[in-house]
Amino acid sequence: MSTDPRPIVEIAEELGLRPDEIELYGPYKAKVNLDVLQRLPTRRARYVLVTGTTPTPFGEGKTTVTVGLGQAFAHLGLRSIVTVRQSSLGPVFGTKGAGAGGGKAQLLPFPDLALHFTGDSHAVTAAHNLCAAFLDHALDRGEVVLNPRTITWPRVLDVNDRALRHIVTGLEEPGAATRSTRFDITAASEVMAILALATGYRDLRERLGRIVVGFTYDGQPVTAEDLRVAGSMTALLVEALKPNLVQTTEHTPAFVHTGPFGNIAHGNSSVIADLIATRLADVVLTEAGFGTELGAEKFFHIKCRVSGLVPDAAVLVTSVRSMKVQGGVGSRRTRAAEEELAREDVGAVERGLVNLAKHLENLAAFGLPVVVVVNRFPTDSERELERVRCAALELGAVGAAVVSVYADGGRGGLEAARALVQAFEKPTAFRPLYELDAPLEQKVEVIARTLYGAGSVRFSAAARRQLDLLARHGYDRLPVCMAKTPLSLSADPSLLGRPEGFEVTVRELRLMAGAGFVTALLGDIQTMPALGRRPLGAEIDVDEHGVIHGLR
Repeated sequence: MSTDPRPIVEIAEELGLRPDEIELYGPYKAKVNLDVLQRLPTRRARYVLVTGTTPTPFGEGKTTVTVGLGQAFAHLGLRSIVTVRQSSLGPVFGTKGAGAGGGKAQLLPFPDLALHFTGDSHAVTAAHNLCAAFLDHALDRGEVVLNPRTITWPRVLDVNDRALRHIVTGLEEPGAATRSTRFDITAASEVMAILALATGYRDLRERLGRIVVGFTYDGQPVTAEDLRVAGSMTALLVEALKPNLVQTTEHTPAFVHTGPFGNIAHGNSSVIADLIATRLADVVLTEAGFGTELGAEKFFHIKCRVSGLVPDAAVLVTSVRSMKVQGGVGSRRTRAAEEELAREDVGAVERGLVNLAKHLENLAAFGLPVVVVVNRFPTDSERELERVRCAALELGAVGAAVVSVYADGGRGGLEAARALVQAFEKPTAFRPLYELDAPLEQKVEVIARTLYGAGSVRFSAAARRQLDLLARHGYDRLPVCMAKTPLSLSADPSLLGRPEGFEVTVRELRLMAGAGFVTALLGDIQTMPALGRRPLGAEIDVDEHGVIHGLR
């Protein structure tokens, strides 16, 4: 880390929090009590979504930019808070790393943020698996009339493990019925989604009770309330619902809370953190996972509908490297690809600008002013950077700036922060792309055609049966949460740039009644990731002083 953190009590005091409104988890992190919402009932902040163009295998530094912009607003004399998701152990030990920013625009304390943090993810894992245990107990005791073939509730683990994608339970247990099931990663758990969307303890309890674990023989849903486990699940999550307050390298405040994945879950930090942050700050920057067609789309259609918060502007993070990859250069995660991306290639940048154009169009479809932020990397040439910046303005952004927040902290993001201040004065006409009373099939098609550029949508035979079941019980009026690869605007990771006219296949629909949406699995997307060819966990170790090395 580039600087030592200050005591978190000082950060909280400067933010306007009272001593009885925080609970310390050591000297540098704290939880914020929900009572602050009653003391400060009115939103005061400008609310900004931070999203990005299609990412490369090397990452674009979206969290680094989010943190750096929060620091930049402090240089302008504005109180800012960034709200981001907490890390999953899967990517930490897999291929992506902790996603806590970097350089002079990093979240502290690290490595706490990368590992157990305040234990929220473990609480989600425990609550989810408690429901699974109650489900199997009820089946064994005959306490619920549940058709075992309809059970949809898996178990979860916060580690990438491909061997757990398909399992059989009940083996070698006398009298037990064997059945096929699976493990998902904790970040894909419906309990994680519920925690991220709950607006308070009563809402949390009601959502957990609405979880559907399967159906009876006559097709009626069986819920966690029916299993009499929702109360205990809520008890496990009492502390986890409180947002976590930390700081940046320049000692500006940040809420790091909940961790639903951006490609297989709804990909945004918690509603409760944003509700509190917008009452404490002048500007709140909240980051959504991956590109505009993933985390941003779910932010607009799922998170904003729950929170009632309407964004004032959007930041679209991109990079020269991103444009080169979308232009067909260096798309593999290899040393040779990195060397290729390091060489000046304005032609590749030019070819990749179609991807930037599509993401700008996607944000414009929601009626928001957009500022494009080009994250500078050491190998970028001035010609390449200027071409991306100018193209952003040509393509409709209300502002565009190159930032160097990794190297320079908040000062490296001042131009972008000033562009956002100007964007706040622009008129907004925020609107969703679909209404909730539209059929589920129509919602999927609107997203795929409008945001992905698809020419058609096909539902598998299994998905068609699930559509009928969901419609029978009124669940088709819920929002849809699309699960697909983040490496392309399409569901095919090999289609770069701006693919058009392709077919999207909906393989499966999963009901998340407690979270309040239906997940549509596209292509071959998995809800339990694998470690990857070169797991980052192989590079992590601890020295004789207990200091952890190798975390990213």
